[in-house]
Amino acid sequence: MKLFLPLLVACSIVSSPLLADESSNAEGRPVAIRVTTAKLEPYAETLILTGEIRARASSQLSFRVSGRIAERFVGVGDHVKAGDLLARLDPSQQQADVANAEAALAAAEAGARQAASAFDRQKSLLDKGFTTQSAFDAAMKAVRTTAGTVESAQAALDIARANLAYTELRADTDGAVTARTADAGEIAAAARPIFVIADDGPRDAVFDVYEQLFLSINELPDITVGLVKDPSVTVSGKVREISPTVETRTGTVRVKVGIGTPPAAMSLGAPVTGRIEGRKILAVLLPASALAEKDGAAAVWVVASDGASAELRPIGISAYTTKGIVVETGIADGDRVVIEGGKLLRPGAKVEIVGEKAP
Repeated sequence: MKLFLPLLVACSIVSSPLLADESSNAEGRPVAIRVTTAKLEPYAETLILTGEIRARASSQLSFRVSGRIAERFVGVGDHVKAGDLLARLDPSQQQADVANAEAALAAAEAGARQAASAFDRQKSLLDKGFTTQSAFDAAMKAVRTTAGTVESAQAALDIARANLAYTELRADTDGAVTARTADAGEIAAAARPIFVIADDGPRDAVFDVYEQLFLSINELPDITVGLVKDPSVTVSGKVREISPTVETRTGTVRVKVGIGTPPAAMSLGAPVTGRIEGRKILAVLLPASALAEKDGAAAVWVVASDGASAELRPIGISAYTTKGIVVETGIADGDRVVIEGGKLLRPGAKVEIVGEKAP
């Protein structure tokens, strides 16, 4: 048995597939590959953003006095005109304040008339020498005091009437109601926003953009805004405002694109897309299967001029797309790039072109 063991081991080594492949490589068996001819062509990266249509200006409306909402006349989505009544508070308290202020004003005016009559009488008596100077001065002082009381009462009445008017909430501009935070029967605190009205007029397309996207844009071009549900509805816009801060929770920057008066289909809140054309370059478009690696960097196999060998060449990739890669540097026009079979290539290996894909 000991005599047959070396023979068995030797047979197993010779029959090993791995050594057989190494033997064939050593003999220079060519690797079958498919190639494509590189063609430099203009390329511009297109950024697609998703956002919505919003009003350029909006108003938050609130009552100036506190109270219980007695009536509500509009809801979200309604269109209103400037001056339209939106809601009304229970005016009982304010009406009582107006009545009290009117009574106080009437009393002050009566006191002022009485003081004026007393003054006229004292003046007539003083001219005839039938009264004293001190009595005359006291009557004059009473006239001035009651005049001030009348002015104070009038101011209090004006305030009471204004508070009564404040129980009615009216639209301050033409627009659409986009939000409502309270309903009839609820207690509304003064200055608490009750309605939000989007003003009629210019519109913006608002996008939340990742900050890194700005790195590929040298200057802000015109943006084509299209409706998601109907891509044929488009309008051109310009970047009007870029938020100076990054939203910490999402890592995005808010961008507002002015689109003026858009088509009717682009209503408030409609989802839209924004297309931004990046910088234009001359590049080679290759399928992802051509991508290899050299010293930790992107590379591709390029067939030598003799067609019998290939070299691994580093490349500069401008962008990755759903169809492949966009190569900006490292490949010349007319180079034959390996797109299939590159995984089997090693430096110095021979190649055999078995197919070529049109560029």
